[in-house]
Amino acid sequence: MNAFIVWFVMVVAWNFGYPDASPLEDVIVAVILSFLSTILKKLLNF
Repeated sequence: MNAFIVWFVMVVAWNFGYPDASPLEDVIVAVILSFLSTILKKLLNF
């Protein structure tokens, strides 16, 4: 559950940081952040 919260915070930060991003860019960044969140989860043993 903590990995989801980290991912969600990162996605929200992206959306507020780059409000003019296209929907395709939003999806690509969400997928990349999902992978990063998974790696973080494995490294920190959540």
